[in-house]
Amino acid sequence: MIDYFKYAVDSDGICTLTIDQPDSNANVMDQNFIDSLQSNLDRALADASVKGMILTSAKSSFVAGADLKSLEESLINPPEAQELYEKCWAFSGLLRRMETAGKPVVAALNGAALGGGFEISLACHHRVAVDSPKMMVGLPEVGVGLLPGAGGTQRYLRKLGVAKALPLLLQGRQLKAAKALELGLLDQLTNADDLLATAKAWLMSDAATAEQPWDTKGYKIPGGNSPMMPELAQLFMGTAANLQANTYYNMPAPQAITSCLYEGMQLPMDKALQIECKYFVQLNLDPVAGNMVRTAFINKTKADNLIRRPQGVDKCKHIKIGVLGAGLMGAGIAFSAAKAGMEVVLIDRDQEAADKGKDYTQTRLAKALGRGRTTQEKMDATLARITPTTDYSLLSDVSLVVEAVFEDRGVKAEVFALAEAAMPQDAVLATNTSALPVTGLAQTTSRPNNMVGLHFFSPVEHMPLVEVIRGEQTSDQTLAHALDFVAQLFKTPILVNDSRGFFTSRFFGAFLNEGVTMVAEGINPALIENAARHLGYPVGPLSISDEVGLDLAYKGAEQARADLGADFKEGSSVPIITRLVTEHERHGRKNGKGFYQYNDDGSKKLWSELASIWPQLPKDQQPTEAELQARMLHAQLADAATCLAENILVDPADGDVGGCFGVGFPLYMGGPFAAMDTKGIANVVAECDRLAQTYDAERFAIPQMLRDMIKNNQTFYGSNPVVTSA
Repeated sequence: MIDYFKYAVDSDGICTLTIDQPDSNANVMDQNFIDSLQSNLDRALADASVKGMILTSAKSSFVAGADLKSLEESLINPPEAQELYEKCWAFSGLLRRMETAGKPVVAALNGAALGGGFEISLACHHRVAVDSPKMMVGLPEVGVGLLPGAGGTQRYLRKLGVAKALPLLLQGRQLKAAKALELGLLDQLTNADDLLATAKAWLMSDAATAEQPWDTKGYKIPGGNSPMMPELAQLFMGTAANLQANTYYNMPAPQAITSCLYEGMQLPMDKALQIECKYFVQLNLDPVAGNMVRTAFINKTKADNLIRRPQGVDKCKHIKIGVLGAGLMGAGIAFSAAKAGMEVVLIDRDQEAADKGKDYTQTRLAKALGRGRTTQEKMDATLARITPTTDYSLLSDVSLVVEAVFEDRGVKAEVFALAEAAMPQDAVLATNTSALPVTGLAQTTSRPNNMVGLHFFSPVEHMPLVEVIRGEQTSDQTLAHALDFVAQLFKTPILVNDSRGFFTSRFFGAFLNEGVTMVAEGINPALIENAARHLGYPVGPLSISDEVGLDLAYKGAEQARADLGADFKEGSSVPIITRLVTEHERHGRKNGKGFYQYNDDGSKKLWSELASIWPQLPKDQQPTEAELQARMLHAQLADAATCLAENILVDPADGDVGGCFGVGFPLYMGGPFAAMDTKGIANVVAECDRLAQTYDAERFAIPQMLRDMIKNNQTFYGSNPVVTSA
């Protein structure tokens, strides 16, 4: 065993256990970590000279969370339920032993403590943390389909009561130090230099105790310990209703967390911890948790760490960038870059438009200031980094330029030429196009090897994903430096090869196309919208079509028609959108008229005249919700598989991360490729074949790759994954 802890006892009998995992920038929780904690705890408890313990970290954070390699291995070779329970109880029982062994323990938190790291802290008798904006604590496991399995639910319950603990756990909230102190999840805040001294002072004081409040005789959970109490019964009933309304029971973790509190509050601590372990095992064996862990944690972390970055290229720290176009997208990119510390030259055709782009940052920062989320000093500094202008010569010392003008080849070529005349020879020229092939756009430039696609999503400052598109001539250096830029923005990049629509736009379009097509078939629009939401999409296809803009979809189709000529294949939704735009001037939310009618107070309802244009089928002939869900889902699955087979996607992980974090594919499925593995490739192929015969052969066409995977007993993930080419 490699010891992850440094053990030291001072003359006052205070033992400091410092977590310092060798050859790592962070402490991660693997079996070696648990074994190290147990051996050092055994040593301290057996040492009669030790009067109390301080548990701290030598890294910038306390404990970073689970080990990625161990998690990935457990997904490929999942353990049996009994084995998993024994592992869970071994760790939970170890923490329980620490809090009941008779020696006081203080957690001295020098950095963030989340998940299992905070569960360790909760099992200590006192928690001291550095008073820093970066200090965050919490139990965010629900975000990856799990629950805290080392006592987190039960210690939250006993410290806070059901009414406060339940929303924190169900939302996976990460708390700043001051809020955690207010709730009683932290006991003291101090500066970094005094952290260990403050922890020791408590151990040496009369207040030091080796007994948790819930282990004292007569202790009662705040707010009551019986779910039959009227206010608690009402809370649990309301929670059940909210879970149904918000998750449609697609995600089992919130229900399991609620059950942990409901059952745990009626039981002694040791039994309650075993109940927690039981639910932890259930969730771990559920494919929902596996899919969410793989996509939202493992693959997203790899993407954040720039796994697709070309090797051998020096890292570029972007100090100053340019943004061409100060509209919604350009203004959002400028805001995000300035907030990340970069200087931004924001260019538009006239000064008024450029100034308006900077005002976007002003407005958003003013809201943040009013809510106490920033300071006037930080706001002023961010605004000072944005220079709105019409002068392209200010690009003379930038390292990267992002074009964010209209989806018009002519307009883009014009601004490319102006930018290239001013910017350095080795600077990256990026286009924010959402559909136009990067290779074709690069042909209008003098240095196509410097061109790359950076497809942002709106609103830029809130959306975590950037789709990075490699053109045929994009150099390794250009790609690497573009990825460095995305990392500086604290966003998640996925890498795709060039094509019309790339991955996210065409994948998203498959969902929208199928939903909109149903309207012309006489299917009730409300049924279409509800079927999508019940399956787990955040909004229905008609709503999102309005949000994106029906006029933009129409113009995009016309641009593709002009580009492709005789090769253009009109999507089944194009005639519907064309009719709404050209005959009824319904452009979507932007003009208050789309599939929905929008009111001044922000409310909306489906446009009543839709049934006049496309008469609805009689009620008894309307399809089932399950059939509509199958159509929308499998249209996307077929498209995702085609993207991988055609080498547009370089890896299934990019498709899963991009689908979930870019265009709202249900996270509980883990993305299209995780979903296909879960459903079974053979079942997906059979369903796509059925839908192709019933509705449209092209929309549900699947690549030969899927049929070959069935023959070879392959999956996208696991012990026998399909081999893809980068």
